Amino acid sequence: MDQLRLSVNELAHLAPELTLVISAIVLSLIDLILPKQVSRNLLGWLSLAGVVLAAVFVGMLMGRNEPIILLNESYRIDDFANLFKLFFLAGTGLIIFMSIGSVKEPDIPHVGELYYLFLPATLGAMVMASSGDLITLFVGLELLSITSYILVGMRKFQLKSNEAAFKYVVLGGISSAFILYGMSFLFGLAGTTNISAINAALLENLSTFKTLVYLSFFLMLAGFGFKIAAAPFHTWAPDVYQGAPTPITAYLAIVSKGAGFAILFRVVYSIFYGVGNPDVPYFVGDVFLSLSVLAAVAMIVGNTMALKQRNVKRMLALSGVANAGYLLVPIAAQFSIFHYTNFTEMFFYLIAYLFMNLGAMAVLMAVGEAAGSDDLKSFGGLYHRAPWTAAAMVILVLSLSGIPITGGFFGKLYILLGTLELKNYWLAIIMIVTSVMSFYYYFGFIRQMFMRSTDPAKYIRIPVPLGITIWISVFATVLMGLFPQYIIRHIEQVFSLVQDFFIR
Repeated sequence: MDQLRLSVNELAHLAPELTLVISAIVLSLIDLILPKQVSRNLLGWLSLAGVVLAAVFVGMLMGRNEPIILLNESYRIDDFANLFKLFFLAGTGLIIFMSIGSVKEPDIPHVGELYYLFLPATLGAMVMASSGDLITLFVGLELLSITSYILVGMRKFQLKSNEAAFKYVVLGGISSAFILYGMSFLFGLAGTTNISAINAALLENLSTFKTLVYLSFFLMLAGFGFKIAAAPFHTWAPDVYQGAPTPITAYLAIVSKGAGFAILFRVVYSIFYGVGNPDVPYFVGDVFLSLSVLAAVAMIVGNTMALKQRNVKRMLALSGVANAGYLLVPIAAQFSIFHYTNFTEMFFYLIAYLFMNLGAMAVLMAVGEAAGSDDLKSFGGLYHRAPWTAAAMVILVLSLSGIPITGGFFGKLYILLGTLELKNYWLAIIMIVTSVMSFYYYFGFIRQMFMRSTDPAKYIRIPVPLGITIWISVFATVLMGLFPQYIIRHIEQVFSLVQDFFIR
């Protein structure tokens, strides 16, 4: 029992998580006592302050020679987790910031709740990234999921929002059941929920229980496939993205998806990687072949279905399905003495995806508010109404489609080179072909903004935080395209394959 108790010094290592917990509780109490006539933007600024403070604490925990192990090895604070935590906090902070002054009470009742509900959701994502135990993993997953269900249904007086929330709850519950069922097989085989102990048990028992190990892997892969919206587990994404408020859509597309990739990477390489013996030599190959096929299906289905979409949120949802495929490719590429940059490839593109997707969502918030619609035609004549915003959207679209010189281009290029290095030529060909396919629907934005006319009276008012978010995203995308080597070098310096990732 003493191993499950935390000393004061150990609690200090949980400062980022505790900051979010305390901030969420305090802000909910402030919201209750704050007079109705007082703007809830105050809660937005306080939520943002809590996120920034948590990020500072994460930064203070980075760069250690050894990971910090807490709660009988069920919670790991290593730089793999710390990098993802900074990603989650950066995404959450920017989403909260762009919402201040843009989200109003008539559209979303109880706006204050919108701001501070991001905090427990992000806490769940952070717990997932640091999980060294299946129980801890599932607790973090459900904290993120349940809070996300509430956020999606914030516009409770709108039918589309209610429909989206209902679909998300039902399908999310089913996916969680798949993950839990898969975990139960691992627990039954290993007699423990500790991830490193499970890996050791599978090494010994794979030949005896190979059917159950396969079943466990595919059940968990299906559940995680839902969380990252990878085809064929993506059918919820277009409806949920369309029905949810735009800040929530951005959160699901960036933070929630990133959390899914964090834990998928951890589970694949800490539980299933290296599992095999002379009796069953093909298991690891089957695992990574399955991931490769899932990546290929996501890229093909996402880009193909996006071609006919005219609603921007649905288009970005299907674009996210395709991007889930691109992000799965580094996970599907095994670590070896010839190729060990899998994590760097995935994380670099994930950062690029954060900024280009967030920037596009921010522009959509401004344009959608002016047009009263999320259809692609609402971007018609944007160059004449808001030329600088149109210029920003052009850069973001170029990055999303993978055109030089942007962060999105180098992210895809880095993944592609890693795939070619391992001679997965068929997967590389699918990456190239589907990226070319995406030009059609991404360049639809440029066609609308510069080649279509609209009512010039539809003035676009961009609140200052929203405008700043757009240009932060644009500058970050351009800088990642101009100086990718500095970011890649920093990720490789921080991330340690042995100390910060493999749980042994």
